[in-house]
Amino acid sequence: MTSIQQNDELKKRIWQIANDVRGTVDGWDFKQYVLGALFYRFISENFSRYIEGGDESIDYAKLGDDLITNAIKDDAIKTKGYFIYPSQLFENVVAQAKDNENLNTDLKAIFTAIESSAMGYASEQDIKGLFGDFDTTSNRLGQTVKDKNSRLAAVLKGVNELDFGHFEDNQIDLFGDAYEYLIGNYAANAGKSGGEFFTPQHVSKLIAQLAIHGQKSVNKVYDPATGSGSLLLQAKKHMADHLIEEGFFGQEINHTSCLRLHLGKASSFRVFIVMGADLPIGSYGQDGWSAET
Repeated sequence: MTSIQQNDELKKRIWQIANDVRGTVDGWDFKQYVLGALFYRFISENFSRYIEGGDESIDYAKLGDDLITNAIKDDAIKTKGYFIYPSQLFENVVAQAKDNENLNTDLKAIFTAIESSAMGYASEQDIKGLFGDFDTTSNRLGQTVKDKNSRLAAVLKGVNELDFGHFEDNQIDLFGDAYEYLIGNYAANAGKSGGEFFTPQHVSKLIAQLAIHGQKSVNKVYDPATGSGSLLLQAKKHMADHLIEEGFFGQEINHTSCLRLHLGKASSFRVFIVMGADLPIGSYGQDGWSAET
């Protein structure tokens, strides 16, 4: 599937999800649920592929949770920063979503468990708040548990039906494209009033091309308002690896966006992300930010 076909399929699927929950979840909240579900599927697939290690005889999603030893869990958290049990994977949850009377609370428990899996590890603070804006028990989804579950199931089903193969192998900036489409069609006013803006990908592409035009090498690529990472991703697409001497760097004040960018984009290229709005003038090194004196 080409990038144009994937982009069209993504928009079609988001529109279908919107139809399924229309009139119940406003545009700004809808955006959070779609992006959250996309990210949940992404990290589930990414984690499964890590555990399977390329061994086609292993299907992590079909294993029982009781087969997971402490050693396996410990090693995975040290490597990935978090842990997801087979029963907690997106594909297993969505398979039972329609008939699960406890879907909203089950999802909340799963998200809490994924974040809590990093407790006591170096990644604890990095993972904290990963699903902070995916409130599965919010009354915005409906006044009754049945209504909440119905709308959550619709969102999960829509995301599940995206036929891109493995998310990390897709031809488009999945999160950037989804964000741009959602903002442009459902939440433009809410996004601006909330202090969130986005850079259309064709603009990011042009900026990246202008920045590297005629350059034989580039010291580093830095975006001070990273967001979904569209600019960094476009820069990566248009720069051969040997042109970048020190790598890709970004800064983002939104905690959830920062976490998702770090976990999502880091699977396709190495990127160093710092959370916060106000940082001293300085430079990035191997150990992070180094202020100039």
